[in-house]
Amino acid sequence: MEENKSLHQQLLEAGVHFGHLRKKWNPKMLPYIFAEKNGIHIIDLNRTIEGLQDAAAAMKQMAKSGRKIMFVATKKQAKDIVAEAAQKVNMPFVTERWLGGMLTNFQTIRKSVKKMQSIEKMLQDGTMDSVTKKERLTLTRSRDKMDKVLGGIAQMGRTPAALFIVDISHEHIALAEAKRLGITTVAMVDTNSDPTKVDFAVPSNDDATKSIAIVVNYLTAAIMEGLQERNAMKESEEETSSEDAATEERGNASLHEEEGGEHERSRSGGEGRGRGASSGVGRSRTGGTGRARTGTGGAARR
Repeated sequence: MEENKSLHQQLLEAGVHFGHLRKKWNPKMLPYIFAEKNGIHIIDLNRTIEGLQDAAAAMKQMAKSGRKIMFVATKKQAKDIVAEAAQKVNMPFVTERWLGGMLTNFQTIRKSVKKMQSIEKMLQDGTMDSVTKKERLTLTRSRDKMDKVLGGIAQMGRTPAALFIVDISHEHIALAEAKRLGITTVAMVDTNSDPTKVDFAVPSNDDATKSIAIVVNYLTAAIMEGLQERNAMKESEEETSSEDAATEERGNASLHEEEGGEHERSRSGGEGRGRGASSGVGRSRTGGTGRARTGTGGAARR
């Protein structure tokens, strides 16, 4: 409860509760509006906390299962905050311009990314040293232009499991592509937007820098927890597998020792039986000869 009060106070101080003017509101935001003051709608922070907790739980589970969450925010006041947060948790992000088809035509986007990476490689390994200065400058500018737009998704090999969006009205193309592909959507939704368009709506002020920062940092912390739990599970599995391997090795070693002991015992027993058999042969020969000789003597006596 104290944690909720503390979070409530932080959200209040960051101005998360300030919505848009009444004339700009979306009627579907009515359940999330607490009151109206001076013609401006005030967002209910209790509903904001509920949305934050639900979104954080979902994003944490995705990160724990190893899935990617793309951060999308091309608004000026959100660019730096979102890019820094996404890089902190090693997630893809788009903060410059959303290219049409970035999700629905992902294979073409991947070709552009590979082209950018090949130019980068050529500029670094000295392949372009033999070309003219103008050609090198042209390639460098092309690389920089592509990196500005595609740099945040350069390491993304497939479409993400979810999108986190700041202002769904501004990023309506990204939202439409995500919905078309069935990708989970998490978003900061202001009073001028439709919260039913996203799977996890966080009713909040999506124009103020402080408001964006506190929401993004809260969700990023949840993703970080999921990643840490995933790493802990991996380490535990590795330790278990190494222990199992060591136990199996010890079992194999003891089995080999037992087999070696049985082999030695069978070998010793075989040799003993062989010697005993040889002695019996000697005795039979001696006894047989003696009896034969006795018999010969008796025949002579007779």
